[in-house]
Amino acid sequence: MRSMLAATLMLAAATGAHAQMTAPQIPGTKPKPVQTVPVRPPALQTAPETADAMAQAERLSLQSDLAWVGQYNGAITGDVSERMVNAIKEYQKATGGKPTGVLNPQERSALAETARRKQDSVGWKIVVEPTSGARLGIPSKLVPQQASDANGSKWTSPTGTVQVVLSRRKEANPTTAKLADAEKKEPAGRKVDYTVVKPDFFVLSGLQGLKKFYVRGTFRGDEIRIMTILYDQALENTVEPVVIAMSSAFNAFPSTPMAGPPPRKNVEYGTGIVVSDDGAILADRLVTDSCLAITIAGLGSADRLAEDKEHDLALLHIYGARGLKPLSLASGAAKTSVDVIGIADPQSQGGAAGVSSVKGALAPVTSSDSGLSPPPAVGFSGGPALDGDGKFAGVALLKPAMVAGPGIAVPASQAMMVSAETVRDFLKANGITANGSSTDAKAAVVRVICVRK
Repeated sequence: MRSMLAATLMLAAATGAHAQMTAPQIPGTKPKPVQTVPVRPPALQTAPETADAMAQAERLSLQSDLAWVGQYNGAITGDVSERMVNAIKEYQKATGGKPTGVLNPQERSALAETARRKQDSVGWKIVVEPTSGARLGIPSKLVPQQASDANGSKWTSPTGTVQVVLSRRKEANPTTAKLADAEKKEPAGRKVDYTVVKPDFFVLSGLQGLKKFYVRGTFRGDEIRIMTILYDQALENTVEPVVIAMSSAFNAFPSTPMAGPPPRKNVEYGTGIVVSDDGAILADRLVTDSCLAITIAGLGSADRLAEDKEHDLALLHIYGARGLKPLSLASGAAKTSVDVIGIADPQSQGGAAGVSSVKGALAPVTSSDSGLSPPPAVGFSGGPALDGDGKFAGVALLKPAMVAGPGIAVPASQAMMVSAETVRDFLKANGITANGSSTDAKAAVVRVICVRK
């Protein structure tokens, strides 16, 4: 639109204030007087009017990109504001452009690319906190270490220079004003230089010792959820744009209906645990759902005999197999962390079928299930989780991804651990005597292959 407008104005300047329209002349007649018709240039839109004409999704994207390049420090709501227009002008000046407040296509493309590079540089991703279901934007390269417990989760840098904490607790009759006052005093010595208290959320920022802090919190009923970001002052230029993005991405109580799980793969891989020497195998119910055929790699076809929909367990049976080494299901005592044994998807290991082990942190969710983070690789679902002494603590299960609203995706999977007691009850209810005596979990796991239509 701007290029067309510029061409129109240039034409008007070259031909004067009016364009001449001359009637055709017939031979032998006198020319008719020239008729002039005034040409009015189109009305110029103001920058706010141009922004207002954008789709809401584009304004959200624009504000987010401006925040990532350090020019916008307001709430990313998609609303037109003077702050947004001024941010556009500052970006244009910083990149050598004319500060019009309206980005041309080349400027918009360059802004998006710069923001994308900055997101990639910090490993930006949207995650679901395993104990609460809250959604957060996490700069995974800045805070690669994660730990969870019943009170929430914490992401940290290796040296502790950047920390992100999602805390949750119960409190009778909370209000955002009461919560903000409490956060100002805890921990002692916080110096608050910015406060916003709204009926549905509050924000605080300032200094906490030698670190800068940012707090955003809210509640629903008696459940309180607060995100706290701490970072060294020396990292302000790096972290500040990320803090703004994290504040906007934080959704303590996601209410957008999930679109549902994606279609199941035509061929899906999981891990099974041999639990008896006559061929009983414990597996993930979802991995083995709607299969035309279930195969145990190296051993042959298996039948699915039973399922537990509440805990997503499945009981398989393979006939005629010899030399099986069923795992001892004697209960371990894992409380905070486990080692998960599994066979990753062949695409993750160049077509191979190697057994491997990964560590995971536990966070109680129900009396029988715990959140497991970080989620193990695809293919591990159904694998045994072992405590620090190598004893069976439960079964690790991956939950399929869901999409929640336009442009907001949860991680590829979340993970849970079903307790050893629940597993034993499931097997007992289906007449399976778990007679394994082996403590070698790697020898007791098998690859489960489901083939669908």
